[in-house]
Amino acid sequence: MQNEELTLNILRKIEYVKSQKSLANELSLSVGKVNYVIKALVEKGFIKAENFFENKNKNQYKYLLTKEGITAKIDLTQKFIQRKKAEYEELQRELESI
Repeated sequence: MQNEELTLNILRKIEYVKSQKSLANELSLSVGKVNYVIKALVEKGFIKAENFFENKNKNQYKYLLTKEGITAKIDLTQKFIQRKKAEYEELQRELESI
């Protein structure tokens, strides 16, 4: 999985996951890799991590996309669509030449 695609997948799903482990399972990645990417996205300002104060498990966080994160998600989605369109057109050309 490419870096941009991995980032996009995490940005798309981060607000809906209960834990990094569940996100890692969903994306078929290691928890360490997911943790590494999330930390990088927090440092870039794309994601905000909030601790649940009432929760007894102080390691549990809620992840929220920031304005910059939403913009990055849109940009990465547009790049992804363009890349997939180009792949599709290339496959169409190959089929036509057969």
